[in-house]
Amino acid sequence: MTEQNDNKILKQIKPSRVIIPMIIGLGVVFYMIYNEFDSSKFSALSIGYYSILWISISIVMMLTRDIGYMVRLKILAGKELKWKSVINIILLWEFTSAVTPSAIGGTSVAVYFIHKEGVSVGKSTAIVMATSILDELYFILMFPLMIFLVSTQDLFQVGNEIGTEGFANRYFYFALIGYSLKFVFLAAIIYGLFFNPHSIKKLLINIFKLGFLKRWQQSVEKVGNDMVIASAELKTRGFWFWLKAFIATFFSWSARYLVLNFLILALFASSNYVQSDYLSGIGDQFLLFARQLVMWIMMLIMPSPGGTGFVETIFGDYMAEFIPLGFVALMALLWRFITYYPYLIIGAFILPKWVKKIVQK
Repeated sequence: MTEQNDNKILKQIKPSRVIIPMIIGLGVVFYMIYNEFDSSKFSALSIGYYSILWISISIVMMLTRDIGYMVRLKILAGKELKWKSVINIILLWEFTSAVTPSAIGGTSVAVYFIHKEGVSVGKSTAIVMATSILDELYFILMFPLMIFLVSTQDLFQVGNEIGTEGFANRYFYFALIGYSLKFVFLAAIIYGLFFNPHSIKKLLINIFKLGFLKRWQQSVEKVGNDMVIASAELKTRGFWFWLKAFIATFFSWSARYLVLNFLILALFASSNYVQSDYLSGIGDQFLLFARQLVMWIMMLIMPSPGGTGFVETIFGDYMAEFIPLGFVALMALLWRFITYYPYLIIGAFILPKWVKKIVQK
């Protein structure tokens, strides 16, 4: 990778980019708080042992998610990466995901991070493409499973007051579009990597010869070359390699979705509301988990960095059924503070040091 490429990539992920998603996300949440604030309900909150316990478990779930990602990267890279490098790469990867649109994510520059830690470009490309396969496979398998176990009606029902419940077609269509994009992407990358990488490369180049797409022709040609290189690397991997990597992927994503479950339990433990009125059993907990997975799929088609703004807005509508009135915005803020904003802050601190130590060297 040339110095020109270094500068181009680092410009895309400079620390100052944290400002835009933070302004958008916090602006939406504070507007929600302003509209629903009720001082009497907030004064009834009492932080005790159980509420602290549930919040602590939610943070542990987020750490479990990151550890799962690190274990997966270590499996994919083998002895090529030390644990310190793995930690740096994952945190920078998450930072990039937080400051780029959800449809792009941190994958676009992850090859760069891995390569700069001492792995060849070819193997770095193979590692990143393998993570893409595993992530998309999780959603491809879990989405229909959720629909089978929960039902479409329950999964896309909105409203938490009597007489306001209804099937939200807009969310169903958002999820369907996001799922379709993931399915097509996974099918294309599996075919390209394991069956015919040269044909996919040729197809991409021909498509991007069209007039309005020519500006991306050079980048697409690089993607095609990367796929050919990655194909040779990944075809040698056996069943147990993929199984171990997918297990790590499964625990990572599942732990992330459990964060909100435990945060809501913390809210009930801090208030006078009867818990059984909202999350009465395993079925409701499972439904909440399923809705988070669907919400993440919907984020794919959002152009804002990390889906910010959209996530906070949809949270207030789609998750309100599980949260007592008056606390939806507060819960959205706390949830994003655990699952999103830490990566903005940590990445903004780590990136300059990493650039000075790794890139400049």
